[in-house]
Amino acid sequence: MARAKELKFKVPDRPGMLGEIAGALAEKKVNLRAINAWVEGTEGVVRIVVDKHAVAKKLLAQKGWTPEERDVIELELADKPGTLGEAAAKLGRAGVNITHVFVGTGASRKATVFLGVSDPAAAAKALR
Repeated sequence: MARAKELKFKVPDRPGMLGEIAGALAEKKVNLRAINAWVEGTEGVVRIVVDKHAVAKKLLAQKGWTPEERDVIELELADKPGTLGEAAAKLGRAGVNITHVFVGTGASRKATVFLGVSDPAAAAKALR
């Protein structure tokens, strides 16, 4: 398990916004490792994990998207039924609340999981 940082920001809800975000990051050679987005009212809410956090944070701020930074934990799990449930149960037993999750699978048959949690230190201890 590793720690990562996510950036959460709001954008206008309009066609092409995801392309604008991804394109702006690509221009700065920032790779998106994970993304989660949804619409609330007239705004899009976006959470990202990237390989060049400081560059992305500066870019988002320059665009007026006011990124909020948060520590998340990064897990690599086997891509098979039950592995996420086992990790989540360990966190629950340790009293760690999961506030959000986004998952992606790769060709290596592994899943990289990013969890927003109430206590990253307790989460790290629970998942050792």
